[in-house]
Amino acid sequence: MSGKIKVTQIRSTAGQLRNIRASVQGLGLRRIRHSVEVLDTACNRGMIKTAEHLLAVEKA
Repeated sequence: MSGKIKVTQIRSTAGQLRNIRASVQGLGLRRIRHSVEVLDTACNRGMIKTAEHLLAVEKA
């Protein structure tokens, strides 16, 4: 795994478990429709997997 991936928050974190909110925040996302490019690492993939129902992921 190398390179970058683009992650966009598409749903709200309101009402989600604390670890899911922390994963979204750890990726650098702040609000709905906010996008960030992150490195494609195992750590980031784990955070994306935790909150996959709130995020849209695409290759950067």
